[in-house]
Amino acid sequence: MTICEVYGSRVPNISRTLTTGEEISAHAVFSNAFALLLKLWRFNHPPVEHGIGDVPPVGSQLTPEYLLFVRNSHVVSPENVIKDPNRRRLARVASFSSPESIFVDSFPKLKAWYRQHLACIASPLSGLVNGTPVHQTVNALLNMMFRKINRGSPSVISISSGSSSSSGVGIEDNLRPKLPAWDILEAVPFVADAALTACAHGKLSPRELCTGLKDLADYLPATLATIVSYFSAEVTRGVWKSVSMNGTDWPSPTANLSNIEEQIKKILAATGESSPAVLPLPLAAFVSLTITYKLDKSSLRFLDLAGPALESLAAGCPWPCMPIVASLWTQKVKRWSDFLLFSASRTVFLHNNDAVIQLLRSCFSSTLGLSSTCISCNGGIGALLGHGFGSQFKGGISPVAPGILYLRIYRSIRDIMFLREEIITILMHTVKDIARFGELKKAKNGMNYGHFSLAVAIIKVKLAASLGATLIFLSGGPGLLQSLIKETLPSWFMSFHQYEQQGESSGIFPMLEGYALAYLAGLSGMFIWGVNSSSTASRHRPIALGCHMKFMANAVDGQISLGCDPATWRAYVSCFLSLIVRCTPEWVSEVDVEVLTRLSQGMRRWNEKKLALALLGVGGVRTMASAAELIIETDS
Repeated sequence: MTICEVYGSRVPNISRTLTTGEEISAHAVFSNAFALLLKLWRFNHPPVEHGIGDVPPVGSQLTPEYLLFVRNSHVVSPENVIKDPNRRRLARVASFSSPESIFVDSFPKLKAWYRQHLACIASPLSGLVNGTPVHQTVNALLNMMFRKINRGSPSVISISSGSSSSSGVGIEDNLRPKLPAWDILEAVPFVADAALTACAHGKLSPRELCTGLKDLADYLPATLATIVSYFSAEVTRGVWKSVSMNGTDWPSPTANLSNIEEQIKKILAATGESSPAVLPLPLAAFVSLTITYKLDKSSLRFLDLAGPALESLAAGCPWPCMPIVASLWTQKVKRWSDFLLFSASRTVFLHNNDAVIQLLRSCFSSTLGLSSTCISCNGGIGALLGHGFGSQFKGGISPVAPGILYLRIYRSIRDIMFLREEIITILMHTVKDIARFGELKKAKNGMNYGHFSLAVAIIKVKLAASLGATLIFLSGGPGLLQSLIKETLPSWFMSFHQYEQQGESSGIFPMLEGYALAYLAGLSGMFIWGVNSSSTASRHRPIALGCHMKFMANAVDGQISLGCDPATWRAYVSCFLSLIVRCTPEWVSEVDVEVLTRLSQGMRRWNEKKLALALLGVGGVRTMASAAELIIETDS
């Protein structure tokens, strides 16, 4: 931040050339520091890219202010009381640069740029006043970028009506303006907007647009970050027309697009129908600009900024934008084809919830070995996550394990709340398949083998529930869990289900159904809330758990009418209470004494005397009186 603030404020009057041929100037030092700052901390990325699970997509904590707050916390904390060796090392480094706290006001240029960056993402550009220094800088940069077009004629692009391309900066035809880097970055959004508008109205050809943008990025490499932010914001606004990637105006992916789509079909086993190769204008300009870069050391550091943004932006656009981008880059760099194919294949799930549901079904069936089409019919983690991916494997590109695909897409699912019902629905279908398998074994081999098959079925149910809990933990965190516990599960138990009307509620299925839901709820809570109060997420536990336990007590007492099979409900309550008594006794201490007492009495009526006493036993001193009464009643 300090290097950016200082060197970004200097005019690049002096430059030196190293023995490697690399030129060192104020612009070069600033660009390298700025690129490293953004690459490390990503606070320039659109806020939606930071939205994970229940974390709000707006107002990411990855801001310059937050980074300095973290840095200051290392300085303030005495090194001898920090146990973590990494934190001790960071404290030493932070103290070495400055022993005092540093705030963002110490970097006014960086602060001003960041505010403009956020404004550019939030709304269309405005506020450029004719005749101001920023306006003059904009015209100077446009003149530099399109000097070959402007030579001998009035400016093709001008930010103000009727003005020529000349400005008060004093730029000559073949000279680049001598301007501080921060002043250039302030003008870049307006420059990019003017150039893109001129291209949209036919005043600039696509080749001239990309050449001009490349000249600007070569002049000050750090401008690429601002160009990326501008293009990303404009694509998401959806106000620009789409352009045909026909090979005449814009680069064509045709030579490779059909191959890319065929490879995606192998990965996913199904894709949408073919579509014309068109991209939104800002995205077309963005990808065309990136493929003009040479893949040398000096360019890669800046492509590292543009690459993730380009991938995220193309993935968020309608199909087949990402395959088109992948085709263009695969034509340029064939060794990146596996990565680009994988990135393109995941976009199917970002625009279609039905595809996400199918992927979840594949995760369950492959893990439990219930599908003949999965990678390994034996199931397990190997089938869920696979054993690699890429064209280097025997047979070339092959179907990718569903777990790996889900790990690539879950952060980008916009509506995570629909996963609550879907995970439960898929879990219940999985349990039904397990129960049918157990009943078949029982009928084939007799009652003795039936006892064994029940034990195997329960193991598989636990495995399925643990997968469901993992998906809830990954996808939604505390928010999704709280909604599951307080809303979805009570609603499910109070509803009638289709299988009951079809006569499928006999045998071991209702009991396994209850066990599966109990393990889903219990394991989700353990993964997200923790077994004790050490995690920050545990602060959400008392209210959500108390609400759910009260619902259970009311239903056990007959105050709530349930629509599910009684065997399902009984198995759920017994299994859930046993689970928290054995594994999370601290949870029980957070539940109201009256609720615990009512549940304990209900377990006694169900002849679950040991569970009734154990529930009160882990309740601590608060439940001693109720436990004593239970013992007396039991003995009598």
